Amino acid sequence: MTMPPPDRPALTDRSALLRQRDRANRQGFVDVLHRLAADEIQDRLSEINRRFTAPALVTGFPDLWAQSFPDARIVPDDPVLDLEPGAHDLVIHAMALHWADDPVGQIVQCARALCPDGLFIAVCFGGQTLQELRAALAQAEVELTGGLSPRILPMGEIRDLGQLISRAGLALPVADLLPQRASYRDLFHLAHDLRAMGEGNAMAARLRRPTRPAVFARAAAIMARHHADRDDPSRVAVTFDLVFLTGWSPSDTQPKPLRPGSATTRLEDALKEIRTKKT
Repeated sequence: MTMPPPDRPALTDRSALLRQRDRANRQGFVDVLHRLAADEIQDRLSEINRRFTAPALVTGFPDLWAQSFPDARIVPDDPVLDLEPGAHDLVIHAMALHWADDPVGQIVQCARALCPDGLFIAVCFGGQTLQELRAALAQAEVELTGGLSPRILPMGEIRDLGQLISRAGLALPVADLLPQRASYRDLFHLAHDLRAMGEGNAMAARLRRPTRPAVFARAAAIMARHHADRDDPSRVAVTFDLVFLTGWSPSDTQPKPLRPGSATTRLEDALKEIRTKKT
């Protein structure tokens, strides 16, 4: 269920991804965006008039996320999740869904792990994340080599990611976006931080031989020219989009939409009443 079909090649080199995460943890993990994501989730949970007593958390960075959710059962973001059906009233998928070969399969497994009226929350990179770096590397590589190789993970737009919630059978789906701008000295500073986030190139189709240094030098020049930080033109600015997805395990206690044609008041009459009250 969670593995790509045999005729569809895997997007992610899972072994390379795990090596990158391990190296990042050993060499000093850059956790700013993870902590921002964790704080956002805690804020959203605080607005829900409910106490969750059996949470689970899916992530590739267990030590970091366990600090924010110490009562949660932490499981790795493996293709087959170690989750028991119906055992949790809250499942959080934390900063890993963008690497999944089958994201809807990941959400389906999380949904099955929820008890009725349980909550699913995911946060992942999406949309325009690293669009500046993607464009600069592509232009530089085409100019200098005449070819193009996969370097930046393709990430889903919020509309497409939001549809995964309904496809997974969850109710009351919501998708929203928290865009972030980050400033770096140059492309090489950005590349260092990406490796320290465990977010280097782990795509299965990546180039398997060293890239010519001239390609990176040209890409750095393109970024400096076209993506300078407005507050400090000596630096470059890049986008990170954090996409948040929420959905509830279906339950008879949840509000249901009315059947088409069952309304007892015409929209025109309701709008007239509102206008009358305002005047």
